[in-house]
Amino acid sequence: MTRARRSGTPTRWIAAATATALGAGTLRARRRLAALPVLDPGGTSEAVQLPIDGWQLVAAPGVTADAATLRAAVAHAAREGLRVLDLVPARLDADRALGLLRLLDPAAHGGDRCAPGHGAGHAVLVADDVHERAGLSGPDAEPPPRSVADLHRLLATLKEYAPDATGWAIAPGLTTVPAGPEERADELSARGLPPRVLSAAQLAGLALLVKCLVSEPRWGAAALALYWLQPAAVLAPTRRLRPADLARATATRPLRSLSTALRTLTTAPPPAEAPEAADAPARRAAYTAELAHGTEHFFEPRRPDCPWCGAPDLVVRVTMPDLLQGKPGRFTLEECRRCGHVFQNPRLSQDGLDFYYRDFYDGLGGEGAALVLGRMNGTYRARAELLKPFTTPRAWLDVGTAGGHFCNAARTVWPDTRFDGLDMGEAVQGAERRGWIATGYRGQFPDLADRLAGRYDTVSMHHYLEHTRDPFAELDAAVKVLAPGGHLLIELPDPQARIARLLGPHWLPWFQPQHQHLMPVGNLKRALEARGFTVLTEQHGASHQTNADFIGAVALTANRLAPDPQAPWATVPDTPARRAARRTVQALAMPCYGAAVALDTVRTAVARATDGGNAYRLLARKEPG
Repeated sequence: MTRARRSGTPTRWIAAATATALGAGTLRARRRLAALPVLDPGGTSEAVQLPIDGWQLVAAPGVTADAATLRAAVAHAAREGLRVLDLVPARLDADRALGLLRLLDPAAHGGDRCAPGHGAGHAVLVADDVHERAGLSGPDAEPPPRSVADLHRLLATLKEYAPDATGWAIAPGLTTVPAGPEERADELSARGLPPRVLSAAQLAGLALLVKCLVSEPRWGAAALALYWLQPAAVLAPTRRLRPADLARATATRPLRSLSTALRTLTTAPPPAEAPEAADAPARRAAYTAELAHGTEHFFEPRRPDCPWCGAPDLVVRVTMPDLLQGKPGRFTLEECRRCGHVFQNPRLSQDGLDFYYRDFYDGLGGEGAALVLGRMNGTYRARAELLKPFTTPRAWLDVGTAGGHFCNAARTVWPDTRFDGLDMGEAVQGAERRGWIATGYRGQFPDLADRLAGRYDTVSMHHYLEHTRDPFAELDAAVKVLAPGGHLLIELPDPQARIARLLGPHWLPWFQPQHQHLMPVGNLKRALEARGFTVLTEQHGASHQTNADFIGAVALTANRLAPDPQAPWATVPDTPARRAARRTVQALAMPCYGAAVALDTVRTAVARATDGGNAYRLLARKEPG
């Protein structure tokens, strides 16, 4: 009896936690719904001619708004100082409404420059200046949205062009459009939510509810009831959203969730999930031509000594393939026994860098890279706040800025600072168009240093120096660009982290083939001091990257076991069996991701407490004279 009671205790706790989580989720959704303002159309229904002076309405096909709703929307946007206003139909169906409330927190996201641009996907009111900067007007304008999914993608873009001036409002006069299973899957993909992954998680959740019901009937019944009645509990007691299908959605929720998840997992992915774009044949042909003679020509000759200290005493630290994209090639990192510098040897040539960077930060990989970079807002703010005890920056150059995500977040810490960005990729120009940076420079930092000499009081290099071919030249460029008394902020992976040896080639910060140099902190400090800098502060635990260890290891391992056969650089045939194998490996990795989340959570707590993480951060001042 005692043993049975004890063995049932974990299940009871799981069932109680499940019920509690569902209850908390219901309350959170109601709170978010209450934060959505409701437009007052005033009762008129006369037609309206577009464009309205100063504004544009962009709507999904089949969605219409009457003149009163439009006038109320413009008045609300002007009153609240908004440049983008997402209109939520009052009759939005229950599933879409609950999905919106899971992703959108109106009270928090409106003034948050870094919050993602989620919305209802039906219609959005856009100020003319944002409409033009986002490329929606003019002879080269983007085509109008062809679906609700397209409008979801558009709103995510528009939020970037009005990061602290985007809002949401319920529009009673706005019509809705229905959606079948394929359209729903496409909408999820447009929001950055993989339908297959969500379906697998949904099935796991339903299985958990059944297990709780069988093992702990009271808590299990409570959890099942909360899940079953959640649509009505969130949407029925209010007149803000009034889904026409609320009763049916509530009554059939478990069975409908089960059938939808199974259908998604057993049918072909929607077009939005397929990696083949319109230019896929040309892209594949270009990669095939480049790989016709192998990958040896992408590398320079191996050097026999350390590029940091010149010592000839080298040892192989790790060897690996490209686990990030799965492009052909094998890469070796060697370590200097004398100074501990880790570097790629043989290193990539300029042609090799062009080949392996292509379709990572732009092209095919641009959307994924932007998604990752857009979810590091806490890290970005922590970097910016590091300067508070030492200076008030006025002119800040972020080197290796990519799409300017750091600068956008840092404005919340330093709103009066001018932020400029420098990068090799075209994303820096997009950051300038969005207003995340004032000026974007495209090119190599050392090549531009003379032009920018003495113009900045702050220069930052966040996970940039390890990508460069000559770190010393980059530091010399920073000396030129900084005014006397200016500050240099650098963040790098720490090759001395113990976890690096534990995970071997599956430690994400090795980041091959892109990372060419990984410097121990002592080496970098001495290099800075030799150039007239005084190191003001050093952080390890605070700069630890939360998901770079165990979660990264699972992702790299899954990609290694089953690389994408549909990638244009794939060297294996694209067969149904290979695609099925990749889907199987990705599905089997899901429980591993759950364990990795737990391990990374513990790892982060330990890193913060002991000031020992997988990265380090230095702030140094350039001394006058």
